[in-house]
Amino acid sequence: MAIPMTRMMVPHARPSLRLPHTNLPNATRVNFLCLCAPSELQILRPELSLSVGTHAIPHPDKVAKGGEDAFFVSSYRGGVMAVADGVSGWAEQDVDPSLFSKELMANASRLVDDEDVRYDPGFLIDKAHTATTSRGSATIILAMLEEVGILKIGNVGDCGLKLLREGQIIFATTPQEHYFDCPFQLSSEGSAQTYLDASFSIVEVQKGDVIVMGSDGLFDNVFDHEIVSIVTKHEDVAESSRLLAEVASSHSRDTEFESPYALEARAKGFDVPLWKKALGKKLTGGKLDDVRVDLWF
Repeated sequence: MAIPMTRMMVPHARPSLRLPHTNLPNATRVNFLCLCAPSELQILRPELSLSVGTHAIPHPDKVAKGGEDAFFVSSYRGGVMAVADGVSGWAEQDVDPSLFSKELMANASRLVDDEDVRYDPGFLIDKAHTATTSRGSATIILAMLEEVGILKIGNVGDCGLKLLREGQIIFATTPQEHYFDCPFQLSSEGSAQTYLDASFSIVEVQKGDVIVMGSDGLFDNVFDHEIVSIVTKHEDVAESSRLLAEVASSHSRDTEFESPYALEARAKGFDVPLWKKALGKKLTGGKLDDVRVDLWF
């Protein structure tokens, strides 16, 4: 099966991502972590610095177990970050959807420096998936930064990544779906997708760029202009990630909000019953979901 590949050439300067603040609360220490920890400016090379902020808000019904999204961050080479979103439909079979996504991320963290991975998103997704034994399935996005300023991205499903430069989104991944609200996914079942079905992209980044990653709970509920507004107004990576997550969570619970999810649903032919349409009503509201936001500054 052919592997789709996108290469985006962006004017390239001295390879450096920067953040002027250290010791930021609620962000993530860049060192093979799968849980939140105090943030710091991680110096990977003298000319390359990177800081990561992360924030999660679980679905209201999944707070006790912390939601079904998972992530990991690594300082290996230029830096690696991944997000996995457990598919909630498994709960109908009495399977905890969070187990697959958490094990998938734990395996990816453990294998990131494996020689056979060759610092390639596809190989890491494959090896992490193969090593995962929990029942379930998950969407995934994984990004690897080369020290020379090349970002390599692999995604299966509808987790996403956007690259911001000077107040504009200059690159965004495209969700993969079988049909509306049914994304591609890695699974314990042999009939599902594998790394061969992933979409891969290569993007050149430069000083001052901001990388926004998240589960569909972010991008289904927050418009691009809102992401740009929040990120450009706050230099604190932890503050930006927290605010994005809170906006997404608020929108997801607002039944009157014209969310990206509602707009897409109507475009795909999903709407209120005809009698409601006759009264001038339409499908609105956010998508209630786990929200996971990860930022690279």
